[in-house]
This record gives sequence, structure tokens and C-alpha cells, in this order.
Amino acid sequence: MESRLRTDIWAGALLRRANSAGAMATLVRRGDASAGVVLIKINRLDRSFEVYDQVRNADGQLVWVKGLKNSPAPEADVDAYIERSRRMDPDLWVIEIEDRDGRHFLTEPVE
Repeated sequence: MESRLRTDIWAGALLRRANSAGAMATLVRRGDASAGVVLIKINRLDRSFEVYDQVRNADGQLVWVKGLKNSPAPEADVDAYIERSRRMDPDLWVIEIEDRDGRHFLTEPVE
């Protein structure tokens, strides 16, 4: 069984990593502290946005993927994706990162 870091600890580390690198990261929605799923919303500060979702790849490894195929996208599209995800998972966490370069600050694999 794969051991997993508590979500609240992981989210706090991502917020610190992004903020210390000069981006502005904010916890928008807090979910279950121990096992909530996280979505990352990237605001490129040019009216374009991305959303990253964590999934298992073909090998069963947890990886991050863009939630929307046509990305970057308008904020309304990203917010609609987040709202659909929130309705399916009430323990969902949402972190928004404002960064002109569109950096996500994830250390895990991104596909």
C-alpha cells in the first residue's frame, strides 16, 4: 500500500513553496485534512487559467494532469470544472496560484 502524506500538510507545503518563489498562492477551499483530493488553479494574470487534477496513470502511479484539454482556458471554464468536481467530492481542496509564468510548483510527476 502506498503511504500518503496528509492533505493539510501537503497543501501547506505547496503554499509555502509557491509564495517563497514569488507567486501568490491561496487556499480557496479546505477539504478533509487527512485524505482530501486537491485541485490546483493557476491564474496566469493575463485572463488565462489552468487547472491541475491528480489521477492515477496506467502504471497506477499518482500524477498530475491538466483538468481541461483546451488549456489555458477562460476562468469561467476552470471554475465550472472545479464546481463539478466539488459537487462529486465534498472533501475537495482548491489551491489557487497566481503566477505570470504559469508555474504550478508541484514536485510530483505532471503529465
